[in-house]
Amino acid sequence: MADEVASATGIVKRFGATLALDDVGIEVRKGLMTGLVGPDGAGKTTLIRILAGLIDPDADEAMALGSAATKADHSRIGYMPQRFGLYEDLTVIENLRLYADLRGLDRETREENFAHLLEFTDLGRFQSRLAGKLSGGMKQKLGLACALVRQPDLLLLDEPGVGVDPVSRRELWQMVRELTGEGVGVLWSTAYLDEAEACDTVFLLSEGKMLHAGPPGDLLARVEGRVFRLPVPATERRTTLAHLLDRDDVADGTLQGEGVRLLMREAGPPEGVAGQAVPAKPRFEDGFIDVLGAKVSGTSGLAEAYRLIPASDTPAIEARGLTKRFGDFTAAQDISFAVQRGQIFGLLGPNGAGKSTTFKMLCGLLTPSSGAGSVAGFDLRHARADARQSLGYMAQKFSLYGDLSVKQNLDFFSGIYGLKGAARRAAIERVNAIFHLENYSSVNAGTLPLGFKQRLALACAVMHEPPVLFLDEPTSGVDPIVRREFWSHINGLVEKGVTVLVTTHFMDEAEYCDRIALIYRATQIATGTPDELKAQTGSETMEDAFIALIEAADRLREAA
Repeated sequence: MADEVASATGIVKRFGATLALDDVGIEVRKGLMTGLVGPDGAGKTTLIRILAGLIDPDADEAMALGSAATKADHSRIGYMPQRFGLYEDLTVIENLRLYADLRGLDRETREENFAHLLEFTDLGRFQSRLAGKLSGGMKQKLGLACALVRQPDLLLLDEPGVGVDPVSRRELWQMVRELTGEGVGVLWSTAYLDEAEACDTVFLLSEGKMLHAGPPGDLLARVEGRVFRLPVPATERRTTLAHLLDRDDVADGTLQGEGVRLLMREAGPPEGVAGQAVPAKPRFEDGFIDVLGAKVSGTSGLAEAYRLIPASDTPAIEARGLTKRFGDFTAAQDISFAVQRGQIFGLLGPNGAGKSTTFKMLCGLLTPSSGAGSVAGFDLRHARADARQSLGYMAQKFSLYGDLSVKQNLDFFSGIYGLKGAARRAAIERVNAIFHLENYSSVNAGTLPLGFKQRLALACAVMHEPPVLFLDEPTSGVDPIVRREFWSHINGLVEKGVTVLVTTHFMDEAEYCDRIALIYRATQIATGTPDELKAQTGSETMEDAFIALIEAADRLREAA
């Protein structure tokens, strides 16, 4: 059709014995936002690379801008890969100049385009900053700017919102929406299903097959009358969710404030609690889960095998005026909170706000400039080694050894945490079984699918059964099914008395927290339960509450 800027029909692609795409079709139209969603390893990146002309399909042909994708005019195609693909040791403006050279822009045109892009992305203030020193949100904006250095007719974005806070994600979305208004055809691959719900049309991939194609409303319609919210006391919500997820009539369930949100297999509320259950508005994620037909058990094998953490009146984690300065720059200022045994405490905030700095101080990885902290009763200044042995740490970026196999990583980390002999062998055997790592034992960790990388990282963090877990954006980039599995384990561990400190950019995950601290520009600007923060801002969702609190802090700063 005349407004079609990219298409594929019957695409097949194999990598060795792996069938990455199996008879897949898609179309991207001018001036529309097309969403591409699917679980980890579904084939999204492979399909985008085929449409970009970077790889050939094994069967049939992809078209872009009226030609075979591999022969298309690539100066009219903008492509932003999933991983930050720019040069971290070049500045913002140097990266733009490099891409302008690659795209053959003349000097007069490039200067005009640079001025527009720097204003468009609000990166004008950071032209001389090295790309590697940018926050996650600014890196994504720079990646988008480089993809747009010559305005394309087709823009291919492979999960541009991964690891980006809600404010930056919303800004990215608005920028790309503006481009569709100028006639650009956009394909947006995403793990954030609220983004998919806002697309004009959506294609859903799973295991290389196309399961759904059409407007997002089609998926919402299929779960109409099947979504409910069940109010539950805060002390009972995790056990209630676990029990309900093990029922055959429940297709999916999550925590939502002081309550449980359920997707039923058939229309109507759950039996036994029908009088208490309140109908809830369906979300795209409900339809996504329903189409996949996947369900995570409410019973965690990890939690069942875990030791019971003894009760204590001493806070499991405590921060008292923690402050960290790097020269003249203050990364975290006067951060204070206490977390009791068996609670989940969330640190939220935009990229670069100071969350990870606070995290690293409490882990003993950074020495505070002032203030104090403790973990499992051990003071971080005087008993740092004891504190480290009492916690399990899962870093923001995959921090295991990519050149070592799964087995070698498990061996190494079990030794680091002091496990020996029979206890060491038993711990490795246990996590292999729980996280289904047996078939990957000899595979290098760096080549694992993202979902299995996250499973391995969590396995390494919990082998020694610590009383405290530090999880820094543990589910960034993984699909909702893997996230459900992850949180099933965490909820189960909390019931065993484990205390969890977590950072996340998924605001639905913030609902799992007992309490939250919101950090912005190095300062703690709000603390409370998810429901308290939503009530404080008059918001229905945590994402809206997050943005409202940030905007309120900006207004106070401007007034001062």
